[in-house]
Parts: sequence; C-alpha cells; structure tokens
Amino acid sequence: MPDYIPHTATETEEMLSFLGLSSLESLFDHVPSAIKLAGGLTLESGKSEPDVAADFARLTRANLATTERLICFAGAGAYDHEVPAVVKALSSRSEFVTAYTPYQPEVAQGILQAIFEYQTMISRLSGLPIANASLYDGATALVEAVNMAVGATGRQKLLISAGVHPHWRAVVKTFAAGTGHVVVEVPLVNGVTDWTAVRRDDVGAVVAAYPNYLGVLEDMHGAKALASECDALFILGCDPVAASVLKTAGQWGADVMVGEGQPFGTPLAFGGPYLGLFACTDAQLRRLPGRLVGQTVDTKDRRAFVTTLRAREQDIRREKATSNVCTNQTLMAVTAAVQLGWLGTQGLREVATRCAQGAHYAFDQLVGIDGVDAVSSAPFFREFALVTKREANVVLDRLVDEGFFGGLAISQLTGGPDPSLGDDQIDRSVVITVTEKRTKSEIDQFVAAFAKAVS
Repeated sequence: MPDYIPHTATETEEMLSFLGLSSLESLFDHVPSAIKLAGGLTLESGKSEPDVAADFARLTRANLATTERLICFAGAGAYDHEVPAVVKALSSRSEFVTAYTPYQPEVAQGILQAIFEYQTMISRLSGLPIANASLYDGATALVEAVNMAVGATGRQKLLISAGVHPHWRAVVKTFAAGTGHVVVEVPLVNGVTDWTAVRRDDVGAVVAAYPNYLGVLEDMHGAKALASECDALFILGCDPVAASVLKTAGQWGADVMVGEGQPFGTPLAFGGPYLGLFACTDAQLRRLPGRLVGQTVDTKDRRAFVTTLRAREQDIRREKATSNVCTNQTLMAVTAAVQLGWLGTQGLREVATRCAQGAHYAFDQLVGIDGVDAVSSAPFFREFALVTKREANVVLDRLVDEGFFGGLAISQLTGGPDPSLGDDQIDRSVVITVTEKRTKSEIDQFVAAFAKAVS
C-alpha cells in the first residue's frame, strides 16, 4: 500500500467488510470505464518537472471549455463573466492567501476587514440586514437556510419550487434523508411556480428562486403570501447580479436570501471552489450559520474587527451544532469583495444591464429560427430556455463543432424527469446564457450556428 494512504491494511479490510465489498477497486465500479485512466498516469520514472508539466498541459488542452476555442453561452449556476486583472492581483496577494481561514481571527485584522466589507456588500445586494462571512456554495447555503427555517418553526415540511436549480434541490434532498425534512416540490406552469398546487399544512419553509433556473423572473408575492399564511420562513435563492437592477430579496419580503457568488471574480474552474451567499433578517441572527465578522474598538479606541456571536459548540461540541459548516470560503469572499469594490454600484448595474440586453437580443434572434420555441413566455433576465425540434445533446454537440459552448441540456441538469418540464420537452430543451462578455458579433455568429445545428 502506498505510503501516502493514511489507513492501515487492517482498517481498509474492515471498511470493505462493512460495505460488503471485495476490493478497493469495487468502490469505483459506478465510475464509467470511459473516463477511468487505465493503468494510471503511466509517467516515466524520474521524469523532470518541466516534462511532467508539459504532459499535463497537453492533457488540459483537451478541456475545450477552459480554452479560447469555445465561446461560452452556458450558465445555469456558473457564469462566464469578465474578471478584471485587478481582482486576481489583489485577491491573490500573500496576505490574503496565507491567512485563508483565520483560526486566530483577531490576529488577522486585514482578513477580517475584507470579510466585513464583503458582508456589507452582500447585505446591500440582498436587502437584508445580516450577511455572514460566506458558505461553501449556493447549494449548501440553501441547506443551511432550510435548517434555519426548521429550527425557527419546529416544522420539517419544506415547499420548494421546481424552479430552484435541480442541483440545489438534489443537495437539499440528500441532507433531508438524514435530518428527516420532508421535501415537497411545487411544479411549474409556463415556467412559473404554481403555488396553488400544494397543501398548506405544517409548513416550515417556502423556497423559491429569483430568477428561477430556467431564467424566468417570477412574481414572488404569491410565495411570500403562502409563507405568511403558513407562518413559515420565506427563503429566496437570488442571482446576485440581477439583484443590482431588480427587486432584492428583502424587497420581496424574504426572511433568508441565498445565492451563488461565483459571478463575482471567480472563474468557472470546473465547478469550484465557489462561494455561498447567505443573508437574513435580524430575527434569525442567533441561528445564523457559519461565521459573522463585527466591528468594534480595541483598548486604545481604534477601529477593530472580531468574529462575533459565535456558538462555541460549533467548534467543540459537534452534536449540538446548529450548522454543518466548519469554515467559510474566505478567499472567494475576499475575491468577491474586490470585484464588487472595483465595479461599484454603477459598474455592477452596467454589467447586469449588458447581460439583460444581450440575452434579450439573442432570444429574439433564436426564437425566429424554424423549429425553435421558447419554453416560457414569462420575462427573464440573462438566461432563457428553448425547446428545439432536435434532441438538445445533438444540437449542443454540433455547436461545439462550430466553436460554441452553446448552453446546457435541461435533461442533464435534472438527471431525468422533472416537474419543471413535460416529458415531451425535456430531452429537447436547453438553457442559454448571455453575460456582458458576449459581443453582438459573437451573438450573431452563435445564432447562425444554432440555426445550422437545429436544421
């Protein structure tokens, strides 16, 4: 057994026996053979570092989405936004990187001030008074919000819109299998949640998305009214870029806002590490998961920052913890703070406006193609869903040949039948996203390629 594996042979045998498996290899039987490395990496013995780096660079070039070979029109939770050079230059400074998680927080005043500024910005974007020092990603932020709602109401039933991202819903269901939460998905009609289709008894949380994962901007008055009727917490998953020009979670009356902070300075990077946004009302302050940085003064009356209202059992008595989060995505939170500080209020609004203008221009051109229709007639922000006369995967593969990462197949997002779309549409539907990086020329080229792919 290799030296770097920390488990003894006896421990490994005990684990395999408990799982009812015959070998370590059988742990990975569910991984498709096509993506396994037969025989390992087969590096030459004693190969030099530059040569090894060159080999890995060659392998990396096969990842089309990370190169300039594809123009990205994909989104659905991870977005190809512009990241100014200043963001990487500042957020990658050694002062931030080496103090990634302040275990002795009051010693790291620079990190704490950066987090405090981040919290302030997220509070403004959410329209809610309290924002924490970030969580792992948007999906786990939603889990924490659900746990907060159950703790606040004492009721396990969750009404969650089918417009919430399928991956987020899947993570909630995974946690619910252990916590006992009862997850009730509320279907979409014309891309909009049908809140009349659910029973209103014993509800602890009402969960919606603005915009939803199909890009649709729903009227949240119905969701808020339902939450108020049930005396449940209203949890709203928000697009933080959209929040700069549309109603905030606080303006919709949400008790908790969650979101994915990746658009603020973090590249796509194959899915992570990303950044979970979390904000809430004052009433839920004592149930806030993760860390919270506050401002105070030191013994010499100088401005200082501290981690505050920390439940010590989250550090040392795990069975009494109110949160599963042991740390936060500090480096990505600092990156987001730099990006937001660099853009400023007007700059972020310009980004959002350019996204919306580009998306609506692309939509108008695409729905004019024979065999292409909109999934919903409802308003949208920067992404939208289309249904074509061909299978989505066929269309997307053809777009790759034309130089475009042309969107995401809804069937791949949902992993199968989903209450958001009918069975006759799901295999032919795609979600397309336009960010401020996409020029009119690129959109026109994409529309021409899309027409060719569909025909």
